[in-house]
Amino acid sequence: MVWVPLLLVACVVAGVGCARLCRATLASGRPGRDGTDGIHGIDGIHGTASELTVGEAAYLAGGPLRVTDLTLVAMHRERRLLLAHTGWATVVDSPGHQDDALERAVIGAIGAGGQSPIPVVRPVVAAADSVRLLAERLVDRGLAVSAAGHREIEAGLRTVRTGFLLSLALGTVAALLVPAAERAPVLAGFALPLVASGLCLLIGRIEVYPYTRWASPAGQRLLAGLSPADPLTALATRGPGVLEPELRAALRGRG
Repeated sequence: MVWVPLLLVACVVAGVGCARLCRATLASGRPGRDGTDGIHGIDGIHGTASELTVGEAAYLAGGPLRVTDLTLVAMHRERRLLLAHTGWATVVDSPGHQDDALERAVIGAIGAGGQSPIPVVRPVVAAADSVRLLAERLVDRGLAVSAAGHREIEAGLRTVRTGFLLSLALGTVAALLVPAAERAPVLAGFALPLVASGLCLLIGRIEVYPYTRWASPAGQRLLAGLSPADPLTALATRGPGVLEPELRAALRGRG
């Protein structure tokens, strides 16, 4: 029965990992602080789409960099910014919308010279206070996963993966420690933590990853209901791949 302690270790590690992942996933889907499951309309700087502004949809679908790309393209289409296919952004109308925090962040990132490479501008805008506040509002409404929540889910997935690999390794060692005629109960015992952690890891990959990078389950439901008919909404939800080649080249920063 030398294999029994090994089985107990495998069961404990697998159980802790599954419990941690389930707790983190449930926490990511809790209602917002207003108790409404986070679904309600707020007018925004780029207009509204269903019950989300286009900027909010961009964050939920692609995070801070998607919000940056949306702002750059919106300013380009309104002739306040020129995005060249060579990867440079040039300010055309520096005052812009003075009440638009994201546009002010773009102008500030480009600098006093009025021109800057887009790969330099994008991370600066993505880290701006205006994007951070947008994210915090979405987290408060229960539509986005907080940075801490995302880290907890990632940690849960790592623990489950560790439990699966540990169960596999300990089961192999335990099977080698007993005679061949006595391996059936050993294999049956280690099948429990292996199957539990394997299924938990599979479900986590399928069910968790579609939303946990940015959107909570409630946010994901709102995203699924948006129509891509509007070009900016399509950019927000699907990314730069929907843009014309010149703008895609501009956002990539190369001609």
